[in-house]
Amino acid sequence: MSAENILSIENVSKVYKSAGKELTVLNAINFSVTAGSTLAITGPSGSGKTTLLGLCAGLDRSSSGIVRLNGVQLDGLSEDERAAVRNKYVGFIFQNFQLMPTLTALENVMVPMELRGLKNIRAHALDLLDKVGLAERSHHYPVQLSGGEQQRVSLARAFSNKPALLFADEPTGNLDAETSEKVEKLMFELNRDAGTTLVIVTHDLDLAMRTSRIIKIKGGQLISDESN
Repeated sequence: MSAENILSIENVSKVYKSAGKELTVLNAINFSVTAGSTLAITGPSGSGKTTLLGLCAGLDRSSSGIVRLNGVQLDGLSEDERAAVRNKYVGFIFQNFQLMPTLTALENVMVPMELRGLKNIRAHALDLLDKVGLAERSHHYPVQLSGGEQQRVSLARAFSNKPALLFADEPTGNLDAETSEKVEKLMFELNRDAGTTLVIVTHDLDLAMRTSRIIKIKGGQLISDESN
């Protein structure tokens, strides 16, 4: 793996067994991602793109092939070891926000930093909420926030532990067009300021076109890889 590549996917496949039959969701996928770049993974529903994201992030294991994240080979690591790698290097943004309902916006942003044992986390969390325009709503719970506000909290949380690599799974999928535009703008601004590598799974071609590169998946296979 090149020293410049933060993510390397080598001949990766994912096969599920169901009712005695094998279902190949991903078949011999190969690509690498340069540190600091932005990449979109696109494709129709059922194409395997979210499965691929899960393998890249170490949320699941591939059936064959090699996944390297920031120089760490994820294959063969235990679930706890993969979780430790994610905590150290990875941030996430999900379509359904995945905020903890019993925690305030501020507390949600603080969680990743608490897990890493960082100091001065309250001030840093407040600064991030200010960057996404929610400093005055820091003590509100998710149920008291709109969808767009919840996704802005999740953006602040994703960047709170200064991840080397940020994975976003349909980050604007549950938002209206106007709110999506605001969230996208914030995501790329925060990403640029932090120098994070950004990998987005999306159906939204307008969002994909904002990245520097687009990979298309269809039927579990990589069918195109183009620079924007």
